[in-house]
Amino acid sequence: MEQRSVQRVLIIANWRKEASHTLSQTIADYLQEKGITSTIFRTNAEDEVLQVEKGTDLVICLGGDGTVLYCARYLQDHGIPILAINLGTFGFITEISVDEWQEAIDFYLEGRNCISRRLMIRVSVIRDGGKVFYAHALNEMVVSSSGISKVISMALRIGDTEAGFFRSDGIIVATPTGSTGYSLAAGGPILDVDLSTLIITPICPFTLSNRPLVVSGESNITITIPSGQRTGISLSLDGQQNFPLMEEDVVIVEKSRSKALLVTSKRRNYIEVLRDKLNWSGGGFHA
Repeated sequence: MEQRSVQRVLIIANWRKEASHTLSQTIADYLQEKGITSTIFRTNAEDEVLQVEKGTDLVICLGGDGTVLYCARYLQDHGIPILAINLGTFGFITEISVDEWQEAIDFYLEGRNCISRRLMIRVSVIRDGGKVFYAHALNEMVVSSSGISKVISMALRIGDTEAGFFRSDGIIVATPTGSTGYSLAAGGPILDVDLSTLIITPICPFTLSNRPLVVSGESNITITIPSGQRTGISLSLDGQQNFPLMEEDVVIVEKSRSKALLVTSKRRNYIEVLRDKLNWSGGGFHA
């Protein structure tokens, strides 16, 4: 157990959550007592550009899972750990609840809690031979209908192998962190967050034999939008970034070079979060 050197902290507060107004200042004051400089960044939307001062050692994120996704996107190439505090009940990503903030900060400074290195994806859209969109995501990317008609057609390639032609409401490529999100609702499996894998999950496929597929995180996944679609099609990342797709567009999904660094809770691990959030405890067994 080795103390961590922290001189500068960025506090990212979801200002739409009223609890963040006072808590962000309380945390700033607490850090100041320990001789640590902090800055409060108040965000009201997922598309606000986040400025990170040079020398920032830690980001404290106040909000919910959506706020963490926002932070991860902007911090993915900075290598700064994120200590996420959920202002409601703890989430799938935010394991630390609001009444544990002081303990979590102390544990981090003392080196008593771990950092979970989460796989992220980078997504590119190629149109007429040129790149027209490029972004990162921690949870998932979704190609889906943007019109009234839901069914769209897509060709899927994994690496150099043609993996099939899909007719469905869309397709999800999710990370292990995102396996408890939209992919799960669409019938995908739950993965341990420390795995280096990706899940390809069709949304309401026209053919029932189209099932979710788990592939290596090293896989290069290509989705081609053929001509003759009956509806508009859009690309969404983490439910926060959206981009309209056109026929003949090629969407490329691959592992990001960097990872999201999330500070874990000492009070509960990922399996305990799953058990409690998904109500696996039932009531028939008590250790």
